[in-house]
Amino acid sequence: MSQPSGTIVFNTVGRPQYGFDIFSVDLHNHHTAAFADRRLTDGVSINFNAQFTDENDSVVFVSERTGSPRFYLTRPEDKPQPLPFVPNSLFHDRPTIKNGKLYFVSTHEPPEPETVFKSWNAVYSTAVDSVDGVVTRITPKGVVDYSPAVSLTGKFMAVASHGSGLWRGDFRELETEIVVFSESEPENRVVVSERGGWPTWSQDNTIFFHRIVEDGWWSIFRVDLFDSELCRSDPPVRVTPAGVHCFTPAAMHDGKRIAVATRRPGSSFRHIEIFDLELQSFQPVTETINPSFHHYNPFVSRNSRYLGYHRFRGDPTQGESTYPHLDPVQSPIQNLQLLRLNGSFPIFSPCGDFIAFNHDFDANGGVKIIRSNGSKRWTLLKGRTCFYNSWSPSEKHVIYTSVGPIFESVSKTVEIARIEFELDHLTNDRQEIPSKMKILTKSGTGNNAFPSCSPDGKSIVFRSGRSGHKNLYIVDAVDGEFNGGLRRLTEGAWIDTMPCWSPKGDLIAFSSNMHNPTNPEVFGIYVVQPDGSGLRRVEVAKGELAERERLNHVFFSSNGEWLLFTANIGGVTAEAVSLPNQFQPYGDLYAVRLDGSGLRRLTCNAYENGTPTWYDGVLALCSEDEKENDSDVLMGAFQEPLWIN
Repeated sequence: MSQPSGTIVFNTVGRPQYGFDIFSVDLHNHHTAAFADRRLTDGVSINFNAQFTDENDSVVFVSERTGSPRFYLTRPEDKPQPLPFVPNSLFHDRPTIKNGKLYFVSTHEPPEPETVFKSWNAVYSTAVDSVDGVVTRITPKGVVDYSPAVSLTGKFMAVASHGSGLWRGDFRELETEIVVFSESEPENRVVVSERGGWPTWSQDNTIFFHRIVEDGWWSIFRVDLFDSELCRSDPPVRVTPAGVHCFTPAAMHDGKRIAVATRRPGSSFRHIEIFDLELQSFQPVTETINPSFHHYNPFVSRNSRYLGYHRFRGDPTQGESTYPHLDPVQSPIQNLQLLRLNGSFPIFSPCGDFIAFNHDFDANGGVKIIRSNGSKRWTLLKGRTCFYNSWSPSEKHVIYTSVGPIFESVSKTVEIARIEFELDHLTNDRQEIPSKMKILTKSGTGNNAFPSCSPDGKSIVFRSGRSGHKNLYIVDAVDGEFNGGLRRLTEGAWIDTMPCWSPKGDLIAFSSNMHNPTNPEVFGIYVVQPDGSGLRRVEVAKGELAERERLNHVFFSSNGEWLLFTANIGGVTAEAVSLPNQFQPYGDLYAVRLDGSGLRRLTCNAYENGTPTWYDGVLALCSEDEKENDSDVLMGAFQEPLWIN
């Protein structure tokens, strides 16, 4: 059978608006009129999770400018220089340079033995000036490590370790231990705290880390090590008080202060503050400079004079100020192209020249269309909340969508709409396309959503809550259910949702929890014939692990041999508290054959990736000169984690 090929377009929650750059402040000017932050990176793509090198004024950081996270080194007045990376890794994170070595996280080695519900994260090292590409794995085989930290001299390391077990679904606070070991003997690992994340060293004998306390506050803890063998330590001690969330600490080597990111009651923004361990007091840093920006993941120079962090770059003259309609993402498969869309629920036109999608889910989100080379965007429908689209394969001027609020109850009014327009109106001199909308579902039938058109263009399969349960129905694609053209496809006290009609018309794939109806958090993939026969489950995880599947947004390949979907089966790749809001940071894209074999992971990052569509060709994106001036301006319009309260 063939391998996955073509082009997949998908959404990543919040990512288009990040616009991150690395900034630093000189703490010698902290209480002077000259106190301001200085940008250290060049405004290209997003740049984050930095550390000062031993030189104090140079910085190693992560950038996604090549379509995946890779490492760069920047010095004042110099352009960022690429550092060694693992070519087949889709995810690199948390770089540190010490004594000529680059330490980092990568996900290029699947678990051994390869399994699901286990993160691919491990810590590695390589020479900064490596020319042979030799990378040394520091994390033991079968173990999952996050957030590595290197001590002042480089003699010791600490990680937040998930151990060798399977991922248990944790992501708000990872169920990790703080583990320390000698850099020269990484196999001799010592647990110094049974709970904690994001370790940071002060000198070679003190570690700070964060965790949630029983009183509900994220707080910083301290553990002191007593000997060079790492065999003795005090129990962890809480150092920051209740009443303010503190996370992602960075220790200063005087042993008296730590930099922390904070969220305070009454404030909507994350800021960087310095906590004095002796005075037990906070000193605000970023709130006085940029009160209305979020600031993430502080880091300090070796001499503790400079404090760095990343934030939305702000000034539109300082680097990229817009986000493209389509942004290339590194693919693990040679003939498969991945493109991140600035929007959700994309669907290709039959000829592949255009993509319809939902830009936002607010009252004016509507439906928009872009050229599939990313050069131009039009508004097709506005003034309505819409989601999940299907372009008729037989009527090139017809798009179906759901009209109404997303993620609502069975009784909330959501309607299936048929939108007709003229393809000839998709020209450069227009911004809006005249259209005519026809509702296909009757009023009073509750929540009708997620339409998918049959290959012959005659029928629509959709999800409806009209019976009190969310099941699938088939309706006439032109007249809807008004002339008796409605037929029930599935029936049961469970949730069937997000159907997709196969390109041959012989199957309909969808997500459902019919195998565990009392649990709305689990979804498997099912296929059924359009007449309701042949219902079966496509198990991706096998045996008992299949009961933990959360698989959604199913879409067929053009030849009908593969199923594309989003899944929770790869665990998480970073500590979610260190990022803007991701509802499901374990959401990655996968493909599997119809019989459940040949599972392929397509994305691996710290974000929630979803709502994919699949086209059988490879797209040639337009150049910068060919783009119309209609891209979204970067506004830093992303959210803090909604579960921090």
